Formats: sequence, C-alpha cells, structure tokens
Amino acid sequence: MTPPAIDKAGFTDEKRSVSLNSMLAAAAMTLLKLAAGLMSGSLGVLSDAAHSGLDLVGAALTFFSVRVSDKPADEDHTYGHGKVENLSAFGEVLLMAVSSAWIIREAVLRVLHHSVELRHSVWPVLVLVTSILVDFWRSRKLQAVADRTGSPALATDAFHFASDIWSSAAVLCGLGASWAGEVLGIGWLRYADPMAAVVVSLLILRMTVSLGHEAVGVLLDEIPADTRRRILDEVEQVEGVLAVEQVRVRRAGASYFADLTLALPRRFTFEHTGELVRAATEAVHRALPEADVVIHTVPRETKAESIFDRVRAVAARNNVSVHELSVQSLHGRLRVEQHVELDESLTLLAAHDFVSALEAEILRETPEIDSVLTHIESEPATIEQPQEMVEVDRKLEFALRGTARLFPEIVDVHEIHVGRAGEHLYLSCHCTLPDDLVMHRVHLVITALEDRFKLECPEVDRVTIHPEPVTDNLR
Repeated sequence: MTPPAIDKAGFTDEKRSVSLNSMLAAAAMTLLKLAAGLMSGSLGVLSDAAHSGLDLVGAALTFFSVRVSDKPADEDHTYGHGKVENLSAFGEVLLMAVSSAWIIREAVLRVLHHSVELRHSVWPVLVLVTSILVDFWRSRKLQAVADRTGSPALATDAFHFASDIWSSAAVLCGLGASWAGEVLGIGWLRYADPMAAVVVSLLILRMTVSLGHEAVGVLLDEIPADTRRRILDEVEQVEGVLAVEQVRVRRAGASYFADLTLALPRRFTFEHTGELVRAATEAVHRALPEADVVIHTVPRETKAESIFDRVRAVAARNNVSVHELSVQSLHGRLRVEQHVELDESLTLLAAHDFVSALEAEILRETPEIDSVLTHIESEPATIEQPQEMVEVDRKLEFALRGTARLFPEIVDVHEIHVGRAGEHLYLSCHCTLPDDLVMHRVHLVITALEDRFKLECPEVDRVTIHPEPVTDNLR
C-alpha cells in the first residue's frame, strides 16, 4: 500500500488536538473504572481499569511524541524528530505487556485461593457500557487522523482503544456470569470474573506482539519488501537509467527517506544527468509520495558505446570538450584526430603536457586505437567587446558572395556582419543550403567556404557561418 501524501503543516494542530482529547478521555475512564472495581471487588473491572491506566500513559506519550515529532530537522537530528512517535509506540507496547502479566498473576491467585467475593451493583455495568461508547468514539477519531497524517503513534493509540471495546465487553460478560452463578447457585461461575480478566490480558498480549513487531521494525529501519520493489519498478522505467545499484529506505514517524544509487551512461552531460535525476525523483514519489529522496549517480560504460563515445568520455572526465573528432583506418590501424580547446592563458608547455596526458588516457581507455593527434586551440577566457563598423565593408561582403557562388550547394548568404574586436576583424553570416543535405556534406561545404574566403581576404581573423535549410527561409 502506498503511504499517503503528508501535509505536515496542515495536520500538526489536528494531531495535537486529537491526542489531547484522547488523553483526557483516558484519564476520566481510568478513574471511573478504578472506583467501580474497588466498589465491586471485581478483578475484571480492576484489570480493565489497569488497562485504561495504560491507555492514559500511552495517550500522554502520544501527546508528547506528536508535539516533538513535528519539529523540523536540526543539527543534532538531521533526519528530523519523526522516530519519537515510533519510540512512543514501543514504550506503550512495553506497558501493555507488563499490565498483562500482572492481571494474569492476580487472576490465578483468585482462582486458587477464592480470596475475593464480588459485590454486585449496577455501577460497574454503567461504567463499562460508558467505556465501550467512549472507546468506540475515540478509536474512530484517532484512526481517521492517523490515516490522514500517517502518524504511527496515533495509529497505535487507535488500535489500542479499539481493543478496549472487546476487553470491556469481556469484563461485562464476566460480571454477568458471576451474578448469574450467585443467583442460580452455580458455583463454578464464580470463576467467570477472573477468567474474564485472563481473556482481557490475552487480548492485550496479542496486540502487544503485533504492535511491538511493527514498532521495533521501524526503529530498526525495517521496510516491507514490497515498498522497495515498487521503487525499483518505477525507477527502472526511467529512460537512461542503466541500473539501480542500491536502494535504501528508512522511516521516521510519518516521513520516509529514500537513498538510491543509479548507474548512468558516462557520456551524459551534467545537464542531462540533472534532468534524469529529477525524473528518477518523480518516479520514487509515485511509490512513496512526499519522501525525502537523495540520488547518487555513477558513470558506467555501456555495451553500445562507440570509439567516439569513449574518447568524449575521457575528455569529459578531464573537463574539456573535443570537436572535429575523426577516426581514420590506415592499413588496418586506427588513428584519432581531435580538436581540443584550452584556456588561452596557458603556456605552450603546460598545454602540451595536459594534451599528452589526455592522449595517453585515451589510448589506455580504447586499446584498439594506435595513435592520437590533437590540435590545440585556445579557449577565450575574456568577453570580447566588439566595435561595430560605422559602414559595412562592401568589399568583404562582395568577396563573400562571390566565393559562395563557387559552391553549387549554397543557395545564398545573408545577414552578413563585419565587426572589429581590438585589432581583430571578424565576419559572420547565415548560409542557406538544401533541406536534405546531410550534415557531413554541410560541414565540408561550410569549411571550404571559410577557407576559400580567408585566402581571398586574409585580413579577416575569424569567420562564423550559420547554416540554415531552405524551408526555414520560406516561413
């Protein structure tokens, strides 16, 4: 069953209110049952009073725990204070077990020694009937709030008080049987009252085992296998996740914490990894709404990786990007050529040492490659402050259009801009090409246009050409 989504701020007051009402009701019923038990001498009523006394202690623990558990996380409790509720539930379980042992002992002594005679009156009956009605009301109220908030302390209280209905009914039957035995002269019915007390104790013990297992399980971070399986099923469906290497889930009060380790293709960029982590977090929330999710990612090599992927992975690991990457097969031997941009402030010696280490790592990572040749480029470290030309250099524009006419694939060139940054002259333009021209051919045509234009106009330091399909210019 998927835990409910928790609105902690909205439910805090409701939890405190219902736990306070439960504590006040438990105090009133304890006093009434104790008075009725002493008046009648009924061990069954006294055992029920002891049970209600435990209810009072448990309700007080619950009231305290819900106040503490809703406090935000701090430096000493980085996961929050939610486990206070689980500790409260465990404490209530221990009290229930102690009361059961005491009641069974008293019942056995009465059966063996016939030490107490009952004084029958209507008051114990009225007290027990009232107790049944009050327990019915508060158990339903507690369970409703526990379902909405996911509070284990309130759920334990609700279960405890629901069982009180049956224990009070058992004591009521014991009183009735003892009275009937006295009226009808049936001697063995005088044991009905202590036997009813034993029934109440066994009922308490049965609850103790169930609630104790749950409380200890949460304190020991035990999570149902179905919960972990649902998380795995959801996260494994996220596109891009190679494997879910680890899933750890813990619960504190009504809050869940999920810690996952995901294997992702090592070629993924930081941005792509971040998007995938967000998708995986949403997948966890489908299984555990409102869970606090932490996801660790580890890069892994995939079976489908090409030589290009592995070379780019090495470059990414060294915080550089490669472009114009090519792999050539010469006489059965593979040779890699690549362009790498490095900080323009580096010295040649430092840049060469870095590239040599990069090439050695590529050779280790991809043993089928025999050699690597790297073209070192400078990556600008400062923002250029271009100076717009007062007049567009008609000579450069005319030369570019003339050069473009030499290439049959080029439909036209437009949006030509000429500018100057410091002592450097640069030119940029948009170039229209056929829609169905493959990118390999586009790159060759654009590169050839740049090279040919620079031969004709060597005063231009940089040329930037943006290719566009014909269809784009018709819109």
